[in-house]
Amino acid sequence: MHARHARKSSGGRVDLPGFFADLVRCETRLYNALNDRLRERHGIVTSQFEFLRFLRDHPGSRVADLAAEFAIGIGATSKGIDRLEKQAWVVRRTNPSDRRSSLLDLTDDGLQLVEAAEATFTETLAELTAGALGGPSGPAAVQVLSELRSVLERHQIGLPTG
Repeated sequence: MHARHARKSSGGRVDLPGFFADLVRCETRLYNALNDRLRERHGIVTSQFEFLRFLRDHPGSRVADLAAEFAIGIGATSKGIDRLEKQAWVVRRTNPSDRRSSLLDLTDDGLQLVEAAEATFTETLAELTAGALGGPSGPAAVQVLSELRSVLERHQIGLPTG
């Protein structure tokens, strides 16, 4: 089967369906490869690493903060935090300004795990993207995706309904 890749068509127009396919397939393949490496070396998957890294960088966050950052539902986020809490990598404490919600913090073990996993994550991502992002068009590609993400987030596009 011949892979289809987005190209500019005549007149400089971007093949949007091809762009979408390339973007989603790249994300899926990178995510899966990172999952495999993180599971093999640290016993966690990419989503757990991302939650731990977010909590390291934003201590005292709420489940709703993670759900908003990762554009996923509150229920799925809460279940993910439950799994991290069960492993003693995250603790919940009562939110003093809203007793219905909890504030989340990493434990010492959670902090050690995320620090070790971050080295693996960064090394693996660099290895997987070096060929494409290391070239002259790499910085432009990174900038385009950053701008697209900013527009989508600013207009709250693609947030889950539940």
